[in-house]
Amino acid sequence: MGVVGSGTMGAGIAQIAAQGGMEAVLHDSDGAALEAGLERARAGLERSAEKGRLSGEAAASAIARLRAAPGMEALGGCRLVIEAAPERLDLKRELFAGLEAICDPGAVLATNTSSLSVTAIAAEAERPERIVGMHFFNPPPAMKLVEIVAGDESSEDALAAATEAGEAMGRTPIRARDAIGFVANRCARPFTLESLRMLGEGVAEHEEIDRVCRIGGGFRMGPFELMDLIGVEVNFAVAQSFWEQSFGEPRWRPHPLQQRMVASGRLGRKTGRGFYDYGGDGPHRAPDPELEAERPIFDEDELEAAAGPRAPEILGRIGAQIANEACFALGEGVASAEDIDTAMKLGFNWPLGPLAWGERLGWSRALGTLEELRELHGDGYRAARLLRERAGA
Repeated sequence: MGVVGSGTMGAGIAQIAAQGGMEAVLHDSDGAALEAGLERARAGLERSAEKGRLSGEAAASAIARLRAAPGMEALGGCRLVIEAAPERLDLKRELFAGLEAICDPGAVLATNTSSLSVTAIAAEAERPERIVGMHFFNPPPAMKLVEIVAGDESSEDALAAATEAGEAMGRTPIRARDAIGFVANRCARPFTLESLRMLGEGVAEHEEIDRVCRIGGGFRMGPFELMDLIGVEVNFAVAQSFWEQSFGEPRWRPHPLQQRMVASGRLGRKTGRGFYDYGGDGPHRAPDPELEAERPIFDEDELEAAAGPRAPEILGRIGAQIANEACFALGEGVASAEDIDTAMKLGFNWPLGPLAWGERLGWSRALGTLEELRELHGDGYRAARLLRERAGA
């Protein structure tokens, strides 16, 4: 397997490829970056051995299967090449043109893009049928999901080869159509967007929304903590991309609060301040109480007792929106119901997939929440046809 790009994603992909028994050939045009990426992959394998996830012998064997390729021509013998270059369409097209010139006609070429269209990346290729998406999650050694994305011309043979490679690397592959955000990033949108809307409306402060999501929803982090972790400007850029690619879909409208945060330089942990202040010596928030209740909590009385009087409204709105987005994705044939739920549990560590959440919340209850909010706020709360069907409406 060849990997183009030796940053965090590329080095991580090379690491799990070598761990999966493949000869992993890592290429980067920047020699210093290439050496740093190779060392990152080796160090990751050594840490796995230290923590007992791999035997010392297995780690040593995997390290021996890692090698650097200063020139792209060294990838010519690879049966599968994954590019993990920056998210620029012109750059990725240029890389694939170079790979087509040196790789065997039967080799599968995959892009790790998270935001660009696989179909657009393959548009100028001589053999677009062998180009597929293999979207890994960051960091690849820790995250078990890989989205296998079918461009308009991707062949079934190429998709099957990518799926088989993902399984050999110890990941769980799901199949996705080439649509905006694929599966996981799309279905994750309402978690932050609906929370921003509630903050903007004055429903609750960000600390309370986060606390309800953790205590009542069973999420490892609340939406505002998550935005601080990945970067407020990164989340805002994704929101803008969804909005622009969809020609202004109301569900995906970015929120002005994010724009103000970015303009003020409050980008999250990286700048020491985002929605929370990270400049002190202690943690950015108080610890949550231990609960014996199973989470997520769907009974409104139990939820209110555990997380406060506004908890049913907060979690009800977020839950209805994530279930609704999953219904849109399922209805549009982006992925199967099973793959949608798997994507969110493995790609974002959600306690339940969004369709399972809709089942537990109750489709009629979700529809009622959406219709009430649509009457107040407009088409950003339009219910998917499939959700209406499931609610019996």
